[in-house]
Amino acid sequence: MSNTVRKPWTVAQFLDWEERQELRYEFDGFQPVAMTGGTDAHEAIGGTLRALLQAHLRGKPCRVRGPTLKIEVEGRIRYPDAFVYCTPVPPGETVIREPVVVFEILSPGTSRIDRIEKLREYQATPSIRRYVILEQDSIAATVFVRHDAGWNAVPLTADDVLTMPEIGVELSLSDIYADTGVGAAEDQGDTAAAG
Repeated sequence: MSNTVRKPWTVAQFLDWEERQELRYEFDGFQPVAMTGGTDAHEAIGGTLRALLQAHLRGKPCRVRGPTLKIEVEGRIRYPDAFVYCTPVPPGETVIREPVVVFEILSPGTSRIDRIEKLREYQATPSIRRYVILEQDSIAATVFVRHDAGWNAVPLTADDVLTMPEIGVELSLSDIYADTGVGAAEDQGDTAAAG
């Protein structure tokens, strides 16, 4: 019986290995973790969010990217569903190291990682000023905002506006979910409950 202890990879080893892979992988600080596919709602939320951010940031120094461009945070490599960075990078860059606002859309399989592990990593990354976790099954978000003394969590629902002064953008939460059908499903449930 072999009790071989595997040595953790470095970020450089992971990036060199990942460059030769067909699929996308995140790096959890120890080893590669395969990325799985999403749902139609997940893609609709992410696509709409990126399009809204792109429209608001046009002509400004900040850029929105995701989900195929990676960020380095706390010695790990992540592929957020969307993120905004405001520092110049070469066009061929594959890793962004100073994201300012990061977005993750929850999935049943990633909820724990997004709410706990990534939250800790993003909090430990000084450039990240705001971390937005978007629910997939309802129009709702949890926004973590960096303050001098730490982080504050702010819950948002359908009638709220996501304010991001770090990048000079405000988005209605209901606009982010406009193409998902999530709000319509909630409204039908409310109508059925009332009837």
